Amino acid sequence: MNEAAKGAWSELETAPDPTLLELFAGDTDRVELLSGRIDWDGEDGKAGILFDWSKTHLTQGLLSGFETLAEAMDFVGKRSALLGGEVVNLTEGRAAEHTAQRGIGADASVEEAGALHRRMAMLVDAIHDGALGPVKHLIHVGIGGSALGPALAVDALTRDLAKVDVHIVSNIDGLALEQAFAACDPAATMIAVASKTFTTIETMTNAESAIQWLERAGIDDPYGRVVALTASPEKAVEWGVDETRVLPFGESVGGRYSLWSSIGFPVAVAIGTEEFGQFLAGARAVDEHFRDHDGAVNLPLRAAFADQYYTRLKGCQTRAVFAYDERLALLPDYLQQLEMESNGKRVTADGELVDSPTAPITWGGVGTDAQHAVFQLLHQGTHLVPVDFIASIAPGDELDPAHHRILLTNCFAQGAALIAGGNMGANGNDPARAFPGNRPSATMLCDDIDPATLGALIAFHEHRTFANAVLMGINPFDQFGVELGKQMAGRIDAGGERFDASTEELLAAAGLG
Repeated sequence: MNEAAKGAWSELETAPDPTLLELFAGDTDRVELLSGRIDWDGEDGKAGILFDWSKTHLTQGLLSGFETLAEAMDFVGKRSALLGGEVVNLTEGRAAEHTAQRGIGADASVEEAGALHRRMAMLVDAIHDGALGPVKHLIHVGIGGSALGPALAVDALTRDLAKVDVHIVSNIDGLALEQAFAACDPAATMIAVASKTFTTIETMTNAESAIQWLERAGIDDPYGRVVALTASPEKAVEWGVDETRVLPFGESVGGRYSLWSSIGFPVAVAIGTEEFGQFLAGARAVDEHFRDHDGAVNLPLRAAFADQYYTRLKGCQTRAVFAYDERLALLPDYLQQLEMESNGKRVTADGELVDSPTAPITWGGVGTDAQHAVFQLLHQGTHLVPVDFIASIAPGDELDPAHHRILLTNCFAQGAALIAGGNMGANGNDPARAFPGNRPSATMLCDDIDPATLGALIAFHEHRTFANAVLMGINPFDQFGVELGKQMAGRIDAGGERFDASTEELLAAAGLG
């Protein structure tokens, strides 16, 4: 870390530490200062998301201090490098061009992404038009970013109706694949195999089993039912996929950032190509905001300021995300990978050991279920946990409006209660019924949950993750920690090598020794 950044941190560490109630009492403009919207053109006029950090401990002084830190860490330069398609993944010597999939990036990369999207759209439209025969089901096999993103989007956007019934399978546990088989008619099922390298052992093992399932069902040309989503098209063809059914994406599109590429094929199959275009457009609206705004008015950067305040200055080891909308039930799982795989690092981009905490543990759930499970710890536990609440003004159901009213009032009440605290004892002095309050939260209030909004939400968190990485001086685009266990599993499977006594005993007990 350079001297200017060290100086900025030193200033931040000496900042005043008033309570949240004191902050609200002392500043009548606090909500306006710490709230902002990102909007885009929707079907019925402007649509967007309201972001509110007023229930965090951020102040004008802290915002200014973090802006100084961002300048010291060359946030503007690194953002320009990211969006310009320059090499930002230094350990692997490549760019990170997920924004090019949405139209923001190097001209050649944007042009290539557009061509590949059109190729994907032609195949999706052919499926919907019946040109490939009856297709009622799609089994999508992938893992990590190749599965988490599609699973989130399909679950969020097809609660009403899906053009094709999509099943996402990631786990090598055969039960997951068997459950998909049981729900599908093999005569009307296509298989999507999503693997950047087309060598991922979990994915390729599941793909082989899917081919065998089709063969057992009497399908004459099972490989003709397969679509490959990969950055290694030649390996897909070698495996048996017809080259007309291979949907490539660029090597510079990382797995957990790949939903916008051909990895989004199952999403487009489920919701349609027009809606998939809206998904990309919502993300692009956030890209443009992220590109065009500097300092604390840049909302993903402001979110990173809050993250760094709680992780580094307040020692918070976790951050909780609660979606008060059933359509976003998988969002906490998605963000776990995005944030922890990106920023769970112990060295800087220069290879030096970090001198402070990096990514907190991301966890969460769905409201109101979580209120009856984990909120006890949030209100009265000994851990300080910053919370993000995410909700939608428009309901996802057509039942009595009381359902959605109760959902939203519970969401907003939790944030208010975390601030205020209090004592619910008869005389106001029962320790077991005391709540300390002064516990932070932020709220993201969406106008609705539709393709554009989901795209915007995901893109916002991508940029938030990148901004955090810049402030910490780390590389968010490699993930070597994922590889060690996979290498060890391969060595165990190959045999002929001894491991620690515990592992040897477990292998023997499972009949694998």
